[in-house]
Amino acid sequence: MTECVTIFDGHFDALTCDQAADAVFGLLATGGGWLCTVNVSTLMMMRTDLKLRSFVARARLVVADGQPLVWCARLFGGRLPERVAGIELIEALCARAANEQIAVYLLGATPQLVQRAIVALRGRHPDLRIAGSDGYFSAAQADAKADAVRASQARLLLVGMGVPRQEAFIEAQWERLGVGVAIGVGGSFDVLGGARFRAPRWVRRAGLEWVIRLVQEPFRLLPRYAITNSLFCLLVARKAVSRLRGRPSAN
Repeated sequence: MTECVTIFDGHFDALTCDQAADAVFGLLATGGGWLCTVNVSTLMMMRTDLKLRSFVARARLVVADGQPLVWCARLFGGRLPERVAGIELIEALCARAANEQIAVYLLGATPQLVQRAIVALRGRHPDLRIAGSDGYFSAAQADAKADAVRASQARLLLVGMGVPRQEAFIEAQWERLGVGVAIGVGGSFDVLGGARFRAPRWVRRAGLEWVIRLVQEPFRLLPRYAITNSLFCLLVARKAVSRLRGRPSAN
């Protein structure tokens, strides 16, 4: 059984990216479900968004998409082997899906970006069976989007519509989608489609990828980061002080 690490309101599976990909294909063979990639922002959002917290709690797998979560895991009595970034998980899953002829569906971003993401993934994995559509639709159009996913006969659904909208869509449409596994991947299609660039590896390992994202989308991300990152740092500091004093801290 996979080790699980509890960090505040999140219960994380201690998996590497390759192990997470293996686990996803294991789910495809044994009943399916959804996987959540949780970063600091999502974890802090879960403190007040009870629907999001419930969705993550019912996930078959939860991986840490944030280097600070990996670093602080020992403070919570466990160990996470590495950060499992959504975009890296997509690549690992698509490589294996191409080999095993598992159909993949991308849902999210603009029509142009999602198509560019499909072209990029197919270029790296020529045998990949992949289709997709954009994530700009109304609540009244959600059923039709789910029907399109089902019609594609995809077994693996990657939804890039941002938290918590992507999670709400997966939960509301789960029975209609007809997929084996669904994963919310945030803004990964923007990167795959070339609209955003990823931070260099050394920046990611230093836990500073959020700075690069902030530079690219300051108006959207600054308010979120100002709140969530500050709250996370405060809570971790409180946890560390409580550990030093030898008493448990409240979440």
